[in-house]
Amino acid sequence: MVPITRTVPAPSSVRTARAPRRVTRPAIPGVVLAVIGLGAMAVVSLWWRDTPVIHGFGAMLTGAGQVLGLLSGYGFVVLVALMARLPPLERGIGADRLARWHAMGGRYVISLVTGHVLAITWGYAVTAHESVTSEAVTLLTSYPDVLMATVAWFLLLGIAAFSARAARRRLAYETWYYAHLYTYLAIALAFSHQFADGASFAGNLAARVAWSSLYALIGGLIAWYRLVTPLLMFARHRFTVAGVRPEAPGIVSVYITGRDLDALGAEPGQFFRWRFLARSLAWQSHPYSLSAMPRPDMMRITVKARGDHSGSLSSLRPGTRVIAEGPYGAFTPALSGRRVLLVAGGVGITPIRAMFAALPRRMSEGITLIYRASNPRDIVFRQELDAIAADRGAVVHYVVGSRARLGYDPLSALYLRAMVPGLHRYEAYVCGPAGMTRAVVAALRASGLRRRRIHHETFDF
Repeated sequence: MVPITRTVPAPSSVRTARAPRRVTRPAIPGVVLAVIGLGAMAVVSLWWRDTPVIHGFGAMLTGAGQVLGLLSGYGFVVLVALMARLPPLERGIGADRLARWHAMGGRYVISLVTGHVLAITWGYAVTAHESVTSEAVTLLTSYPDVLMATVAWFLLLGIAAFSARAARRRLAYETWYYAHLYTYLAIALAFSHQFADGASFAGNLAARVAWSSLYALIGGLIAWYRLVTPLLMFARHRFTVAGVRPEAPGIVSVYITGRDLDALGAEPGQFFRWRFLARSLAWQSHPYSLSAMPRPDMMRITVKARGDHSGSLSSLRPGTRVIAEGPYGAFTPALSGRRVLLVAGGVGITPIRAMFAALPRRMSEGITLIYRASNPRDIVFRQELDAIAADRGAVVHYVVGSRARLGYDPLSALYLRAMVPGLHRYEAYVCGPAGMTRAVVAALRASGLRRRRIHHETFDF
């Protein structure tokens, strides 16, 4: 059984949103990865330049521990830079991909730190002809700042445990968010240890200046883009909650007014990080996508209650001040001239709805939207979606029901090809829960779409 299709004839009563710009995306991800790789090579060369000839097993272990320690310190800088909300990275690479890089890099860095601790301790023990336990005690009690660095290591191990996929499923976003703030404390605790005990920095003033400058640069960027820029935006645009509207069980839209909002340059599919200055919400900023293109005096976000913060938005009062950061994200439609397929799951309809409204009318009969929901009451914006489809002569598929109830996977390659004839000629945009997004991307690939024509964003943390 193929899900029911709704095709709506086109009246002329729908207000048209601003069309997206034709975008040629540069190869920013490859450039950034190349720069990161060159930095790692420079770090290894620093170790090599200041390392004497290695003789014996103990010296080999110690040398390995030293280079792992340098790479760990460099890795901290890279991890923080990826999450510093730098506009060129956020808009050229996308927050979703940056988050994946950050998560993968975090695993590498914690492995490097652990390897550094074990190799250094073992290497010193072999050289001194002591047991590993005895040498560990000596390092902790006799070497400057090693105790602080050890505390930093345990903090990182704790953060890694909170970040594991099995743990994330059981954590509220707020718990995960606050746990990650301890990363900054770990970096601060470990920094002085690098200069106090690092052989590559002893007697090398140029290396110490360059290393300190690298950390200072990243710290300055964090302060500018996470603290100063949001305050400047608040002073200019005066974001204020205008009202809250229920959309579906557990889902609300928040309307935010302000001045000169079109000057923000937000694209359909992008998001802001929002800090609502209410008593229980002011200490956190959360990312929520625009569910409609902003007018000069109004923006709308639509949020599903998934934690304490998102669940509290339904009780926001008109007049509440808001601090916003953004716009962020590279999940925006590029007008390549191809037909467009939009696939949304659950509250993933939020950015998809904004993109749907912004596609130009000249793409008539080249726009298809597939909206996946487990229950009819979970469908959001149905009237708006039907009106937009009518205005553009687009096709909307509402695919409702669990796979167990339907008896098949309605988003498999077979059913996608049945719903979207000529699917291999489309440009596809997918947004929804992580599992659904992965499955749809795989189905699209199996249907003949090239990877570069599939754009996706996951609603996860």
